[in-house]
Amino acid sequence: MKALSVTILNTQIKSLLETTFMQVVVSGEISNLVNHSSGHIYFSLKDENSTISCVMFKGNTKYLKFELENGQKVNITANITVFVPRGNYQLLCTKIEPDGVGSLALAFEQLKVKLEAKGYFDKSIKKPLPKFPKKIAIVTSPTGAAIEDIKKVASARWSLCELILIPTLVQGVGSVEDISRNIVFADSLNCDIIVVGRGGGSIEDLWSYNSEMVADAIFNAKTPIISSVGHEIDYLISDFVADIRAATPSNAMEIALPSREEYLLYIDSLRDSFSLNLKNIFSKKEEELRNLKLHFEQNSISSKLFFVESQIKLLKEQFFQSLNQKFQIASNILENLKSNYSLNNPATRQKDGFVELSRDKKIINLSLLKIDDIVELQSIDTIAECKIISLSKQKVK
Repeated sequence: MKALSVTILNTQIKSLLETTFMQVVVSGEISNLVNHSSGHIYFSLKDENSTISCVMFKGNTKYLKFELENGQKVNITANITVFVPRGNYQLLCTKIEPDGVGSLALAFEQLKVKLEAKGYFDKSIKKPLPKFPKKIAIVTSPTGAAIEDIKKVASARWSLCELILIPTLVQGVGSVEDISRNIVFADSLNCDIIVVGRGGGSIEDLWSYNSEMVADAIFNAKTPIISSVGHEIDYLISDFVADIRAATPSNAMEIALPSREEYLLYIDSLRDSFSLNLKNIFSKKEEELRNLKLHFEQNSISSKLFFVESQIKLLKEQFFQSLNQKFQIASNILENLKSNYSLNNPATRQKDGFVELSRDKKIINLSLLKIDDIVELQSIDTIAECKIISLSKQKVK
């Protein structure tokens, strides 16, 4: 028999499938849904045992009356097409109709309601994370991208923390038991925090974290637990039960560990603040010293002596000024007396025929004399005692 090339075989399969299954109606559950920017929709259709790839091109998506979601159970009208270069076949969808709620989504909601009723999601029992953890247990796969992201973020943020990897089966048969068992083991290691999680994937890949057994292990742990399963849009039962939910494994380390750079900046700010406060304290003390010095100078013996000397000097100046004023006044009075004396000195004003008339040693006016009065007539060098014999009045013209 002549051997066929791979291309010829795939081409013949394509022809056979596309002519045999020109239109089929298939029922299943949507998973791995991707709404592409081109407008096409890519997803998988699955049941309990099998999965098939599906695509609905933009031209047919406009006929959809609802938004597709992972976990929805749907009926698809499609034809089978084969991609020859890879030998892959998929359903080319022309019509999609809902067929009730998907079994996985329904199971998720049922478990969520059950655990919420048991108090597994109660915020009042959530354990706080330590500020500076020294040891963190990582319950995840040793080969996935999650552990590499965790180590990278931890090294960049806070290298003083020890990471303990507990290799764990994160999907498939036996993963639920392995995750639960390793959470219990991690809780016995006396770590500060436990990080439970894995990288992204389909809802089927993440489904182990939606089990009641894993929820029980997280709830019963004494160590604070961060759940970081899948991507930011993925919410699992483990996220609701854990003390903290992280969007991704990287985000879990950002939550668990302090930032070295932030604390270096904080230390710098403390140092600057300390220097500024110290400078202000010294400045305040220097001002106080200056004030004390000024107060001391103002109240010292030398200052008081200087003040007293100043007062004495001022009093002395005031005394001599007052004394000079008094001397000046006395001098003026003396000058006036001297002037009056000069003016009234008989020696200087004596004229012939003029004498001073007095009675009983008192100068008296001639008009006051009476007959028989004894009076004295006095010149500069002669005193004559006289008796009044007669008086007569003369008319003044």
